[in-house]
Amino acid sequence: MDQSASEGAFRFEDLWKRFEDWLMRNASEERVALRPGASDADIHRLEAGIGFQLNGDLKALLSMHNGVAPRRSSMEAGAFLLGYSLLDTDGILEWQQNLAEMAEDAEEEGYEEEVVGRTAHRQWVPFAQSFSGDLLFIDHRREHYGDVGEISFGSPDYVWLWPGMGLMLGDMCKAVEGMSPLPTVRRRPSIHEGRMLEWVVS
Repeated sequence: MDQSASEGAFRFEDLWKRFEDWLMRNASEERVALRPGASDADIHRLEAGIGFQLNGDLKALLSMHNGVAPRRSSMEAGAFLLGYSLLDTDGILEWQQNLAEMAEDAEEEGYEEEVVGRTAHRQWVPFAQSFSGDLLFIDHRREHYGDVGEISFGSPDYVWLWPGMGLMLGDMCKAVEGMSPLPTVRRRPSIHEGRMLEWVVS
């Protein structure tokens, strides 16, 4: 079952606008880094490439913003999502296929238990990447549908974060509006030089 923001008081699109408005008022370079939305053709091409339909909240986000402007250094804006930068449709497809290949290779070579569902799965769809290469993804497996997870390639298992993108975004809105810690990721928001949103260890 898709656990989205529509379960609560706000739709995902409403929560995103709330978050984006906060960025505009408090860390405007982050808002400028957002790219225009993906076209229907871009999204259809992505779904054809991964072989299944995207989670509704992820599709809504892509329709609003197709990733962020590429960052050339960690001091540039664009990593406002818990220290991760939103991927565009091409980046999502590339990373989903990488994870699918990792899972398939593990199955073929006999180490499936060490990889599949732990560090890779063909139904994990990455949507954001850190400067070091770690990923946030949306789980599209039926029993975990809509879950948000984090892959750190130095860790043997992914980390489950939220049961939906809408719940993640709702918690982020509360954290930035109150400049308060976000316990799920043990970080707190901080505004750098009045232009960037950073998430520092709390």
